[in-house]
Amino acid sequence: MKDTYRHQGLRQQLVNVLIDKGIKDQNVLKAIGKIPRHLFMDSSFLDHAYQDKAFPIAADQTISQPYTVAFQSELLQIKRGDKILEIGTGSGYQTAVLCELGARVYSIERQHELFKITSRFLPKLGYRAKKFIFGDGYIGLEEEAPYDGIIVTAGAPYVPKALLKQLKVGARLVIPVGDNVQTMTMFTRKGPKEFEQEEFGEFRFVPLLEDKN
Repeated sequence: MKDTYRHQGLRQQLVNVLIDKGIKDQNVLKAIGKIPRHLFMDSSFLDHAYQDKAFPIAADQTISQPYTVAFQSELLQIKRGDKILEIGTGSGYQTAVLCELGARVYSIERQHELFKITSRFLPKLGYRAKKFIFGDGYIGLEEEAPYDGIIVTAGAPYVPKALLKQLKVGARLVIPVGDNVQTMTMFTRKGPKEFEQEEFGEFRFVPLLEDKN
């Protein structure tokens, strides 16, 4: 669990790459600059930890590309104390970014192996979600709704209606929609049944799977 000056220097280089790619939110950049991403990856990938690339983790999943994490986080416009639902805990890297941004995080993971690893690992780094749930992200977490924002970190073939229902009015759902290639899509709830939809280009994610594994 070492975080060396070399790692910190590599993180700063990564932050500069994200700035060059158009990330402007200073809080998001600060979070990326602080979180030791190499600790979220298999040690054999240490040299790759601060490249702007996705990499494999347990259970045939991936740790998202830092640009994607930053982009989704920026779209959410998180304010300190916001209640955020994360669909797809994965390695916990995005969870850590949300925590650094001051969010109260409720996170759902459907791969049991990943759920066990991450729910034990994140608190060791000082990142504590309000709730870690082993469950089906398609149905969200209704008992804790409504949310100030919902982030989906896997490619969804369609937008789950349950997630739209769990947003506060004025809140945002950021979700990659599509099968092989996804379009980053943001829904802003304007009223009880009214949503504004915006699209932000193509991304590639592992699929969002239904039911628990």
